[in-house]
Amino acid sequence: MEIIQQLDVSILLWIQENLRVDALTPFWKAITMLGNGGWFWIALGLGLFCFKRTRKTGIAVLAALVIGGLITNVALKNLVARIRPYDYTAAIRSLLPPQSDYSFPSGHTCASFAAAFVCLRRLPRNWGAGAMVLAGLIAFSRLYLGVHFPTDILGGLVIGLAAGWLACRLQSIKNK
Repeated sequence: MEIIQQLDVSILLWIQENLRVDALTPFWKAITMLGNGGWFWIALGLGLFCFKRTRKTGIAVLAALVIGGLITNVALKNLVARIRPYDYTAAIRSLLPPQSDYSFPSGHTCASFAAAFVCLRRLPRNWGAGAMVLAGLIAFSRLYLGVHFPTDILGGLVIGLAAGWLACRLQSIKNK
């Protein structure tokens, strides 16, 4: 386990030393803000729900967010209780104020990939691909800003994809 922690820290330090650019920091803060509380994805789900043609997709997006949120924010964060990177070592400098919850898994990443997976499966190709790109940007922003370890992002991604898949699956079973 210690080797994974060392690798996590090494990756974050590499990002901090090689990819952080003062001029880009406002961009990454804006991207990460889209994932705060899942508000962007919730708004997307509600927007899709408003139109008959995309209503089922909107329901699936919202269901994926609920599933992912319960697994990530209600259960795993509290069970694992992993501290944030900047609390683990002073070498990692966060570009955001201290976060109020635990680090593993990333809730921003989970919500983003849960919703984006549904969009990828249910919406026209360009929309789904765009949602996946945005999910990836939100996930990377958490590393760039120094508030998550890479394995937190990986955990959030896996849970998010599983939540999206499960929401689509449950809806297809319901529609049979």
